[in-house]
Amino acid sequence: MNDPRNDDRTERDEDADAVADGGVDRADAERATPLESASEKVNEQFENIRQTRRRRAVGWIALAVSLAFVTLQGLAATEFFDSRTNFTWSHFAGRMGDYFPTTNFGGIPFLDVGTYWEFIWNNELIYDPEIGGLLLQFPPDVADIYAFFFQEMGVFAIFGEAGTTLAMGLVGTILGFPLALVFSVLASERVTPFPLNFVFRGIMSFIRAIPAIIWALIFIALVGLGAAAATLAIALNTIGNLGRLFVEDLEELEEGPIEAMQTTGANKPQIVFFGMLSQVKTSFIAWTLYIFEINVRSAVTVGVVGAGGLGAVVATQESRLVFENMMATLFVIFVLIFLVELFSQRLRARLRSDQEKQSIRELILGFPDRMARSLLK
Repeated sequence: MNDPRNDDRTERDEDADAVADGGVDRADAERATPLESASEKVNEQFENIRQTRRRRAVGWIALAVSLAFVTLQGLAATEFFDSRTNFTWSHFAGRMGDYFPTTNFGGIPFLDVGTYWEFIWNNELIYDPEIGGLLLQFPPDVADIYAFFFQEMGVFAIFGEAGTTLAMGLVGTILGFPLALVFSVLASERVTPFPLNFVFRGIMSFIRAIPAIIWALIFIALVGLGAAAATLAIALNTIGNLGRLFVEDLEELEEGPIEAMQTTGANKPQIVFFGMLSQVKTSFIAWTLYIFEINVRSAVTVGVVGAGGLGAVVATQESRLVFENMMATLFVIFVLIFLVELFSQRLRARLRSDQEKQSIRELILGFPDRMARSLLK
């Protein structure tokens, strides 16, 4: 026969163990009266947990109220509540026909993709036949192939305006990377003592504070209106954005390898290259690919001011009020950005040690199967 005193003692021990492990029964935690069967220390822990939960709940409520208040203030500042702001949905729906031309098949309207394709092809947004003719011919001509690679420099030019936009983003990233690396190292307190490191942090902050499109307007005075000004603007922006990401990684390094090199008498450059940069080279490559994605998008934005590429085509068609051509260009931009992000994401995945390695052929041929499995999850 069980002893009731043993059962009571077991229950008290379980309560004490639960509190010590941080696992409190929800019903007990909500009680206002102390547990008669528990010790004073256990009841004190219960009360501390109740107070912590109350403070956390009050904090979340205050945060939600503050966020709602700031959102309302922002909506008022952006004229959402102004009498001049009228949401004319019928007018908006009517204007959509200017962007999305339709055609009828059997009395059913469909998006007229042919109108888009005609503009894309005729304006050489994705393919330049003059450049492509040097390479894509049969039988191949050695002289034309040489001219394609070394005289016309057609690796990007063959893709028309899309190739120009891609080249702006890529070259801007390549030109900005070295200075971003140098500035990030000098901005790290591990290399340059405070407050001298803030000189380089300040330079990068100043660069980031000015949008790439403004830098493009400045560089137009240097190299004239065109893709060169946009590329220089993107390169300068890369220094600020990529350098900031590099600095954050350098500040989070483990001290062990650095201290080990210091004890061996290594000088400062050796510590930087073999003790610091060796720890973050994978993340640096991943950040650079990420900034490359952003730079391709920036190339579109900068092109709007007339700096070339797909952005300039969008601006031209918008100024002419030919909205269906503008939408066709936007579709090309979407495809370009999607392909760049796909390439960047897969390359960054290969840098992770836990990611299954796939060849380009496996990546392309296996895409339908991966998409189907993803949709079924």
